[in-house]
Amino acid sequence: MIKPQAEPTEKVIIGVDPGTQVMGYGVISVKGQQISLIQYGVIHLSKYTTHELKLKKIFERMIQLIDDYLPDEMAIEDPFYGKNAQSMLKLGRAQGVSMAAALSRNIPIVEYSPKKVKQSVTGNGNASKEQVAFMLEQILHMELSREFMDATDGIAIAICHHYHANAPAAPATGKSAKSKKGGWNAFVSENPNRIK
Repeated sequence: MIKPQAEPTEKVIIGVDPGTQVMGYGVISVKGQQISLIQYGVIHLSKYTTHELKLKKIFERMIQLIDDYLPDEMAIEDPFYGKNAQSMLKLGRAQGVSMAAALSRNIPIVEYSPKKVKQSVTGNGNASKEQVAFMLEQILHMELSREFMDATDGIAIAICHHYHANAPAAPATGKSAKSKKGGWNAFVSENPNRIK
């Protein structure tokens, strides 16, 4: 008797592109290697007068998205280092509030650098937002709205996480993978007497 093949389990990933003016997000579903887009959008924050109000809105909206779509994991973009320390501080707070929303619902979080996200989706760590959006349309087999470029970044972060979590020789983490040197060359250089 032939056993029926088990249906691949579904994993829902929310990708978040933190921002203090516009924050992008994308929610994807993965079954086996089939990726489908559940939802994407932006949270407009420029209308809020204080940074504290913006953080409150980010937290409330992230909780709402998590409760609506029940993601299994969150992938979030690491703030890149800029020249303006004040902007970096605000961006880091926006990221922290998003992470706190996920943690309050016991959702694991992985961080990815902007370069790693672009590299994963397009093969080029310096790709433009337009190139990223174009590649996402190829991956998802659908047209994406160009008015939500920050949202397409959210989708890209979620897809980057899917690719890295499922890479056979890679640990299923983004930022925490930096602490592991990893790779065959690193193993050989660290263990010369174990190779014959």
